[in-house]
Amino acid sequence: MKRLLAFALAFALAFALAFALLPTAAPAHRPTTLEKIRAAQTKAEQLQRKLHQKRLELNAATNKVNDLQSQLDQTNAAIDQVDARIGQLDVGEHTTQARLSWNTTQLHAAQRSLTLQDTLLKRRLVSIYENGNIEYLNVLLSAHSFSEFVERWEDLRLLIASNQRTVHARLSAARRVAGIEMALLSTQQALELQHQQQAQAQTQLSALSGERRELVVVAAQARHGVAVQVSMIEDLTAAQEAQLEALIAQRERELAAALASQRRAAGIAGVIAPTNSGGPGSLSWPLSGPITSPFGWRHNPFGGAPDFHPGIDIGIDVGTTVAAAASGTIIMAQWYGGYGNYVLIDHGGGISTGYGHLSKIFVSVGQVVQRGQAIAASGNTGASTGPHLHFEVRKKGKPIDPTPWLH
Repeated sequence: MKRLLAFALAFALAFALAFALLPTAAPAHRPTTLEKIRAAQTKAEQLQRKLHQKRLELNAATNKVNDLQSQLDQTNAAIDQVDARIGQLDVGEHTTQARLSWNTTQLHAAQRSLTLQDTLLKRRLVSIYENGNIEYLNVLLSAHSFSEFVERWEDLRLLIASNQRTVHARLSAARRVAGIEMALLSTQQALELQHQQQAQAQTQLSALSGERRELVVVAAQARHGVAVQVSMIEDLTAAQEAQLEALIAQRERELAAALASQRRAAGIAGVIAPTNSGGPGSLSWPLSGPITSPFGWRHNPFGGAPDFHPGIDIGIDVGTTVAAAASGTIIMAQWYGGYGNYVLIDHGGGISTGYGHLSKIFVSVGQVVQRGQAIAASGNTGASTGPHLHFEVRKKGKPIDPTPWLH
């Protein structure tokens, strides 16, 4: 029995020893808060790039719609001008036609008078040819004295001259009225030609207006499609931003816990413990310049629906030194999607400041900086429409209006 018990103990000991010698699985790696922040930043970056691209597409689509609408408006304005011109031509043509009718009536009357005169002259010429103009001779020969003969001769001469003047006047009137008629006919033909040209232009412009109207509809539909995509991506980026805000808040809690641990360690060691002011009471301007875009809702500079601007934009040239608005610890210093090169400083008390669109970054994560210390150079990186500094203040990860803090 003792031998059996000793054997069992030996087997158990050997089994325990063998189990102890077996290789144990390494504990699963749990990502740190900084790693989570970087992962969230990467996702946000990808979405921001996609959003930026879609906003550019939306902006291009909007510009195309506006351009086509402008062309359509110009075409419609040209149609209105053609319509007005046709109306003026119609009035002019009607007036010319009335004048033409009146002068034609005058011409016909002159022609009838001229025809009558021609008939009388022809009869007189025939009479002269057949009778030798006996009537004129009888008149002259019937004179009782030489002086009466001379008077009758003068009367006949004046009568003949008067007839000739009448004929010439009628001919001149006929030529004048005929010339007026030709001029009016020419004017009428010119008006009709212009009317035809304007009508042709009106037809062409109407067809062009229809085509452009269809293009505007198609472009507007395309813009709507891109706007929907932008809206969907904006919803995703909002979720990523919320996740990032939570991670930043968690990182700030970790920094606060680390600071508390340092104070305890310093107390145990008997040295002066680092203090926590609970956050800055005010912030310094990171650089001097005008505010080109305030905090809050604004017209989207890339097109589409209005968007929320989580900071202020300070207009400044590329390369201007950017200073820390207050003392703190760098918790982000890298490319961050639409922000471009971005620096985020934790100031304690749940307050942090962000600096975006930088051309250069002078600090690194974990570095402690002082108020007014140079941390970067301004630029135009990321989703930016021009050189400026995007400056924001966050309280417990959420953006708030920076202007009341700046002094």
